[in-house]
Amino acid sequence: MKKTVLLLLVTIGIIFSVMISYQRYPAFFMPFEYRIKDMMFMVRGEVKSDDRIIIVDIDEKSLKELGQWPWSRDKIAHLLENLRDYGAAIIGIDVVFAEPDNSSPKRVLQKLGIEHEGVIDFDEVLARSIADTPTILGYVFAVTDDGITPSGTPKSQAIIIEKNKPAESYLVKPYRAILNIDAIEQSAYSSGYFNMIPDTDGIVRNVPLVMQYEGVIYPSLSLEMIRIAMEESRITVEYDERGVSHIALGEKIIPTDFFGRMMVNYHGPQKSYRYISAADVYNQKTDPTELEGKIVLLGTSSVGLLDLRSTPLDSAYPGVEVHANVLDNLLNSDFLSKPIWAVGVDQLSIIFLSAITFGILLFSSAFTAFVIFFTLDMGLIATHYYMMMQQGILLNTFLPLVAMNSLFVIGQMINYFLEIRQKEMIKGKFASKVSPAVMNDILSSGDNVLAGNEREITIFFSDMRNFTNISEVLGNPKHLISLLNTYMDPMSEIIIKSGGTVDKFIGDAIMAYWNAPLDVDNHTDKAVQAALSQLHRLKSLNATIRLNPEFANVVAMADQKTLPIIDIGIGINTGLAIVGEMGSKGRSDYTVIGDTINLGSRLESLCKYYNSKLNISEFTKVQLKENYIFRFLDLVTVKGKHEPIEIWQIHDFDPPRGETLYSVSTEELKEELRRYHEAIALYKAALFDEALALFKEMDAMESKTNQLIYRIYIERCEYYLDFPPVSFNGVFIHTTKG
Repeated sequence: MKKTVLLLLVTIGIIFSVMISYQRYPAFFMPFEYRIKDMMFMVRGEVKSDDRIIIVDIDEKSLKELGQWPWSRDKIAHLLENLRDYGAAIIGIDVVFAEPDNSSPKRVLQKLGIEHEGVIDFDEVLARSIADTPTILGYVFAVTDDGITPSGTPKSQAIIIEKNKPAESYLVKPYRAILNIDAIEQSAYSSGYFNMIPDTDGIVRNVPLVMQYEGVIYPSLSLEMIRIAMEESRITVEYDERGVSHIALGEKIIPTDFFGRMMVNYHGPQKSYRYISAADVYNQKTDPTELEGKIVLLGTSSVGLLDLRSTPLDSAYPGVEVHANVLDNLLNSDFLSKPIWAVGVDQLSIIFLSAITFGILLFSSAFTAFVIFFTLDMGLIATHYYMMMQQGILLNTFLPLVAMNSLFVIGQMINYFLEIRQKEMIKGKFASKVSPAVMNDILSSGDNVLAGNEREITIFFSDMRNFTNISEVLGNPKHLISLLNTYMDPMSEIIIKSGGTVDKFIGDAIMAYWNAPLDVDNHTDKAVQAALSQLHRLKSLNATIRLNPEFANVVAMADQKTLPIIDIGIGINTGLAIVGEMGSKGRSDYTVIGDTINLGSRLESLCKYYNSKLNISEFTKVQLKENYIFRFLDLVTVKGKHEPIEIWQIHDFDPPRGETLYSVSTEELKEELRRYHEAIALYKAALFDEALALFKEMDAMESKTNQLIYRIYIERCEYYLDFPPVSFNGVFIHTTKG
């Protein structure tokens, strides 16, 4: 419960923090989001581009054949005329002619002060060619103040309509326009800027389709070319409360961001479009079918001309090919967009995925939680990849991943530290009670190991005989504690090695149980075997004690009475009990309670009455699978119980393992028990005369293993002969504990 509450609070905190970041600090996380989208482009790879778009490239070959750049304007004019003759539908120039051509004959003569009237002017030649060809000029906006006074306005035939325009739009507002010289600018039908504004990491992902200069909106070169190709006269800029909503070109809706920028859906790395060398067009070495009816962009891929950009798919990407991708997107409505409903999806994703992660953290298995969480992570990325590449919808991937992964990491840390605390607590409860193997099983079994539950157990009680006398004889408390430790250590070790749990030490008594907190196979046999092993161990243990001068007083007492120094009685019972953590908040213990435990304690107490060392109940006997030497002791109702139970004594293993626990041979013992059980059968049948004779006969034997039990039954038979019972059921009622 504590872990759940703590994880819930962390989940709520992370959701709140990430949602605030999403709504108020997009500039912080967008660079990371861009990188994820870049990776998606790279995973997708190249896709087929529109073969109607052609790039006439001022490449290294062209520079070698036609001379270094800038070329004289007559060469550009010849190039445009050849493109017209090849049947190009529209030509966009990704070059700005901002200065007069100094190589023009007229300008050279003019500089030399020589008469130049009627001499050819390359700028005029280019202007005439632009006027005679389907050419759209390009120009550049200086976005920031470069220290030069603005002059001139671009030429555009587009009619721009703004709907729902706010008082202040988010459109890019450049400082000045860097235009073509007047002669060229005025000869063109229209023009468009070819600015590309990279993101903060230098990568071009978006292009502004419109900019606002001196209060007037101007289209980009790509947008203007598509407008003219579609024979549309108007461009509509639609606003909402956030900024630009979209741009409409006739029936075509172009999604943009708030700033009027369109995200470029790149079709591949450089050379994804058809490139034709400008030299081949100039020298008319090109197949006319490659240019007829095509949309042509004139630009450069030459490294020396410095028109290379960084894109998600390439670090050196020709700027002209960026425009080709934009044209492709506009032409085929192949857009990447973030509609307004995607904002809601993003925020719901953060909440929903965080909630799922919270649920995953409640799994007890760290491995299972990791596998499910990894699947969830990959599922999110795969879904967003599909939405971007197949549906053209941009969803925020970074922040849901941040929410999920930070929650998972923090949650696993919480689980780890709480698990350490839990394990330390469990170790504190069980370190001295169970074996290391059982301890490991307990620690791996989860949170419910301490929870109270009902289960079948085998309970064990043992008690040291004459402990009061031993305490008095030893005198010294330190010696008494030393003696107890000498006895308790090997006894506990035997219990733990057999899979039992030592519940507690009650003075000189030991309480233990099997089949809790974890399942123990054949727990009845293991309990009996542990008890017999303890009885066997007493012989060597007493021999060790006799050699220790610390215990000289008690050794002398035992030798005087010819008794073993330490002797014990053991009671074992099997049945259902409540097992779990019990006690108060400040003090508790993992233990067992119930009638099964009470009966086990009575069985141990009755060892004195029956002169036995190991008593078991009928409930234990019926579950034993190994062979032992049994003696039926009695059918009784013990104090506090009403239902009669059978009590059995176990003498030893059958066959014995090593030295026997009894003074006669095994054959003699089995013969004695055979005759004894015949007498018991006569007793149960109320044939007291015959039973008495047999019991007296066995009591008179010199070699007998339990004289007291015979005298008990002799006394009972004589009593019933004097006072015959009306209805005899063989049940003896114990009114004391032992």
